[in-house]
Amino acid sequence: MPAPYPKEFRDDVVAVARGRDAGVTLKQIADDFGISEASLNNWLKAADIEDGKRPGVTKDESEDLRALRRRAKLLEQENEVLRRAAAYLSQANLKLGGSSK
Repeated sequence: MPAPYPKEFRDDVVAVARGRDAGVTLKQIADDFGISEASLNNWLKAADIEDGKRPGVTKDESEDLRALRRRAKLLEQENEVLRRAAAYLSQANLKLGGSSK
């Protein structure tokens, strides 16, 4: 998979595509910049979402969601450790209590 284009480059291409003259196609712009028309369409859609012109999840929202999912997974793991520790300690306590009688 090729390396992603720099954000500045994508932003410049999107600006050119949005400000194009009548009769200039997206294919022509994509060819001029050496990218595929599909990539240009994807960049335009993503830019519209970021600008609030189209419904969707922005990059910031996506990063927040990813961080929250990571945090939830960590908390679930910590909770499981505590649950197991409590079960182990309660078993050890039962054994100690049973041998003193």
